[in-house]
Amino acid sequence: MLVNKVEICGVNTAKLPVLSSGKMRELLERMQSGERSARDELINGNLRLVLSVIQRFNNRGEYVDDLFQVGCIGLMKAIDNFDLSQNVKFSTYAVPMIIGEIRRYLRDNNPLRVSRSLRDIAYKALQVRDALVGRNSKEPTVAEIAAELNVPREEVVFALDAIQEPISLFEPIYHDGGDPIFVMDQISDERHLDGQWLEGLTIKEAMSKLNDRERLILKMRFFDGRTQMEVADEIGISQAQVSRLEKTALKHMRRYIADNTEKND
Repeated sequence: MLVNKVEICGVNTAKLPVLSSGKMRELLERMQSGERSARDELINGNLRLVLSVIQRFNNRGEYVDDLFQVGCIGLMKAIDNFDLSQNVKFSTYAVPMIIGEIRRYLRDNNPLRVSRSLRDIAYKALQVRDALVGRNSKEPTVAEIAAELNVPREEVVFALDAIQEPISLFEPIYHDGGDPIFVMDQISDERHLDGQWLEGLTIKEAMSKLNDRERLILKMRFFDGRTQMEVADEIGISQAQVSRLEKTALKHMRRYIADNTEKND
């Protein structure tokens, strides 16, 4: 989403400043003393934090400019409510508030309809959660939120689950500098354990062109319905390596099948 994207909402992200912890504290003290220019400097000095957070919401089909603006609202709330007396880093406090603001925006724009009563409980729970974070500088438990609302814990859990936005199967959950691991890579397929998609002489021939490790990985993944993590544990390599080997093997098979299809045409 952010590849080759330098300017967002008119902001040149390549030139965003970074504030030291000492400068952050100085600006927060000045802002809390009533100096408005210090607040503006704090916002500008923490836009990189917003930029890093919105990268978690790739593959949602949302405009990056919209997410950036919503994230800035969360940042401003964090700046206005941060308690200097608490022994906690500003980023530790701000990131959950930025994420919460973006999630609220995504929920409000979710095409799936949720009943008003559930939505009201969920939004009240989120407001209480933000208030408790501001008061205690730590994430509250569901039981604490339920106690503040005076409703059963189960109702809070059900309401929050009801408004949770769907997660894309292509959302990255791990990255080691190579190929990312996506949600779909963590899901085994229990409906097609017979490897129906690999049937046919041409595909079997393509499998025979792979090396032993590549064949073993494809067999475990697509015949046995194993996840990449299970394969990694079985053969003693990392999940990232399994992902790379799997993609390479499939690429070789596609090329072999394409070449043979052209010859037969």
